[in-house]
Amino acid sequence: MSRFPASSFDLAIADPPYNLSSGGNWKWDNSVKLKGMGGNWNKVMESWDNMPLTDYLSFTLAWLSEIKRLVKPEGSFWIHGTYHNIGIVNLCMQMLGLEIINEIVWFKRNSFPNLSGRRLTASHETILWGHTGGSKNRKYLFNYEASKSKNYPEDLLKTPGKQMRTIWDIPNNKRKEELQFGNHPTQKPERLIARMLDISAPKSGTVLVPFVGSGTECVVAKKYHLDYVGFEIEQSYIDIAKKRIDFLDNQGYLFL
Repeated sequence: MSRFPASSFDLAIADPPYNLSSGGNWKWDNSVKLKGMGGNWNKVMESWDNMPLTDYLSFTLAWLSEIKRLVKPEGSFWIHGTYHNIGIVNLCMQMLGLEIINEIVWFKRNSFPNLSGRRLTASHETILWGHTGGSKNRKYLFNYEASKSKNYPEDLLKTPGKQMRTIWDIPNNKRKEELQFGNHPTQKPERLIARMLDISAPKSGTVLVPFVGSGTECVVAKKYHLDYVGFEIEQSYIDIAKKRIDFLDNQGYLFL
């Protein structure tokens, strides 16, 4: 990212490692199907998702500093997280003078149940929407009318014509097309990214994706006729992302 000049992007969507791959491994073999559970489950256990706390803090400051430099003052950015990392992200944003516009609760109706019976069932993730201008320069784009009028049939909390709330009821299920070339262990559904673009993307512009994974943000940006620049270091996920993007080029596509 350091090779790009300042203010190169209109929007950024960051889905960083949550740093949750510590502790024991476990898997759930759903050979006997349970309604709504959507197949087998396993805990994310990846080397790129397990850092000492001080390393993770430095890592977060590094990529957030580049977002601050690269996203235009009239642009904004979205960051995914859970309780494992979102507090660190929040702290780093305050250290860098990045303002949080909203904290979003992504409610996942089809979350995996808590098998141990020792805690509440985790059924949401946190998304931070922020901008680079700080508290004195709030130029960021907000497609207010689109956010208000848009119909999202799967969201039982959103009524067309009513203001969008900070709780999004979006199932984590992916369409067959989203998984046909492989998947990423923390892959987001396209409709979640589409909502971010509905709210904050210009009609034309460029999206920065610091953590491409299997390419969901790039695919959705392309469907919205936006340019994009993405970064990924794991070759297996690069291959999946390229196949998904090539599929759009070969088959044609429509807005979500």
